Amino acid sequence: MKTDFIKRLSSFFLAVVCIVCIFGSAKATNYDESKVGTFTLPDPLVMQGGTPVLTTNDWLNWRRPEILKLYQDDIFGHSPARPGMIVRLRDVDVHALGGKAVRKQLDLELHGDFSTNTVVLHVLLYTPAAAPKPVPTFLCLSFSGNYAVVDDTNVFVYPVWDRKTRTLAMPTNVVRGSSHSWKIRETLARGYGVAVVDYNDIEPDLSGGWKYGVRALYMKPGETNFAPDAWGAISAWAWGASRIMDYLQIDRDVDPDRVILLGHSRLGKTALWAGAQDTRFAMVIASCSGEMGASLSRRDYGETVTSMSKGLAYQFCKNFLQYSNNIGNMPVDSHMMISLIAPRPLYLNTGSLDLWGDPRGEFEAAIAAAPVYELFGEQSLVTDLPPGKALLQSDILEAFTPPPLDVPIMHDIGYQTHTGKHDVLPEDWERFLDFADLHFHGIPPHTYPSR
Repeated sequence: MKTDFIKRLSSFFLAVVCIVCIFGSAKATNYDESKVGTFTLPDPLVMQGGTPVLTTNDWLNWRRPEILKLYQDDIFGHSPARPGMIVRLRDVDVHALGGKAVRKQLDLELHGDFSTNTVVLHVLLYTPAAAPKPVPTFLCLSFSGNYAVVDDTNVFVYPVWDRKTRTLAMPTNVVRGSSHSWKIRETLARGYGVAVVDYNDIEPDLSGGWKYGVRALYMKPGETNFAPDAWGAISAWAWGASRIMDYLQIDRDVDPDRVILLGHSRLGKTALWAGAQDTRFAMVIASCSGEMGASLSRRDYGETVTSMSKGLAYQFCKNFLQYSNNIGNMPVDSHMMISLIAPRPLYLNTGSLDLWGDPRGEFEAAIAAAPVYELFGEQSLVTDLPPGKALLQSDILEAFTPPPLDVPIMHDIGYQTHTGKHDVLPEDWERFLDFADLHFHGIPPHTYPSR
């Protein structure tokens, strides 16, 4: 009884702290580079007890699990183990897209421990018909139904979530291939497969969306509150990506050791977090992932932890709210998220007009993650790195010059800023494919002259 009282009292004080942090003060968004402030980043290569990381074994056995747990405890929350899953293959066409592809459409039925509900992930998978199998494959988290990614009249149309009514309904204006972000045929022609899922299948993207998604599968009857360190929506979407990866591991047309996870915006954050937890993803591509993605939180520019805590709290665990207006005490920053991907290749795609996402903050985070990649002998974003802890200081990071617009850096950490907005542009796909060719096939990338 006493223990229950203490738990309730602790939860009460946490709630009070969160309310004070979120609403304590309002601050205008900064878009002035001269006002980003000074900061010192946490050291990814020093353990919590102060012991330095000297070897890859130190990193893999001790420091990496420490950082992962910090994110689980205080940022994204802890996710459950693999659930019961039934794979239902709904469609196979070995002559899809004019004979260029093999198309599979499958439903992954997920079942939890307590709920009698079922969550179904509708997965669309294309692999090139002429390529020797198995093939490296992009797993893409999409903002829309599968029909929008390609002009294939045989792609099933499913009910989608209406954010206003909070109900599932059949789309009324189906335009196949309506999204400009996808280069399905070009990707197949380069020898890669593409798997796509609408992230709203995993959990609808709205406050309270957990009631209709995978998190509800793990709630006991009548339970409506999450523990302070329980998974938020980003963790739910990342967990869903790993469930699709479970299937891709057994599909004979897919090379399970060369699956590339791709996401944009909040799904870029999701791709990073999924890749950090699930090392089966051989490569991660995060587009315009911004705050709490690849952009440094301690760099005061564009979106902030405070603004995310106000409008997007459901994407994180409850413990995250304590860092609103208190970023200096957050035990991690985005360079540590990037470090969790090491030594696997990571590509960061940003946009010159995406000021809210702070493209330069992603560039600096990638530089600050360099010591972890170099610990494994991998090539970091830049080569003229200062010694010691200098990379943790803002004055050093701010002195680096980003590459010209539309000119990618393609090392083990890749980076580019395209000319344009917060988006995946058609030409970005050429960079994604070049990055994959470089690391999976040893093909040097094209030369992209600055405009």
